[in-house]
Amino acid sequence: MRLSPRTRAATAAAALACAAALTLTACGSAADSDSDGITVVASTNVWGSVAQAVAGDRLQVRSLITEPSADPHSFEASPADAAAISDASLVVYNGGGYDQFVDDILESTNTAAATVDAFALFESGESSDLHAGHDHGGEATVDAGAEAHDEAEATHDGGHEEDSHAEDSHSGDGHEGHDHGGINEHVWYDLATADAVAHTVADRLAELDPEGADVYRANATAFHARLHEVSDRTAAVAAAHPQAPIAQTEPIAHYLVLAAALNDVTPTDFTNAVENGTDPSPASIAATRQLLLDKQVRVLIYNPQTEDKVSREMRSAAEQAGIPVVEVSETLPEGLDYVQWQTGTVDDLAAALGAPA
Repeated sequence: MRLSPRTRAATAAAALACAAALTLTACGSAADSDSDGITVVASTNVWGSVAQAVAGDRLQVRSLITEPSADPHSFEASPADAAAISDASLVVYNGGGYDQFVDDILESTNTAAATVDAFALFESGESSDLHAGHDHGGEATVDAGAEAHDEAEATHDGGHEEDSHAEDSHSGDGHEGHDHGGINEHVWYDLATADAVAHTVADRLAELDPEGADVYRANATAFHARLHEVSDRTAAVAAAHPQAPIAQTEPIAHYLVLAAALNDVTPTDFTNAVENGTDPSPASIAATRQLLLDKQVRVLIYNPQTEDKVSREMRSAAEQAGIPVVEVSETLPEGLDYVQWQTGTVDDLAAALGAPA
């Protein structure tokens, strides 16, 4: 989904208001840093958690959107948010139009902050194959996971820029592989992109704080290892439930569905309407409801952060039919970091699918 012109205007206006105030105290301040005034700001606590895993104890990352009930699509930046971004040393955000307020503020304030744009990394193919060169103790599981991973990466644009992590690199064949039309910007559910963000954050921080370079890169390597655990769980789902039919009220978990080799059979008209922020047609609503009532899917993946009358109706139909509901979200649940959150989501999906069909 894309932010409305009204939201873009509001974020730009907030940024300009903050810039006009001239002082940080008038608009709020970015997080204090432990390393010579370096400040790191993330658009959401999802990317803030990834950045914090790399920054470790040397820096404190500030996330602008942290509420579990928040909807980043409709977020309107305050002057304090604009000040935090415009005065940051490094800004980490999703990109792809998802958190458009960041681009608006960066442009309107002409800030010189270093940036890490997750969606740009996704599009470039500058990410990692989390199964490359690792022994996972079971060829069938690894092969299934690798095949699912390759399918997910078929959505990437081909080609890699020069990258210090090239040993794990791969490329794809463009975005034509999306099932629901257009480009899906919810790239935090693509583990390879999260890995690329962590390594890129390490590189940017190493430039800003050379004394901490070894720490940042070691932390990124440790984060990579933790992602392998999530990837292995996802590969196990792919091996146990290949092409299991599922439905989604919104394609937020698109990349998880691909990596787990599941088959999203939600009517395209329904999902496209939700993704574009418009009302699904009565026909697509009826078709999706019938899909659930007839038990043609094994799981409904549901986003409670953007629920409305239609999505609640779909959830009710799933529950009426005895179809498990797996919740996904756009911000971190309280008390969890990125890896814990992704692990829990994959485990919930595996539990909902149950024994192999």
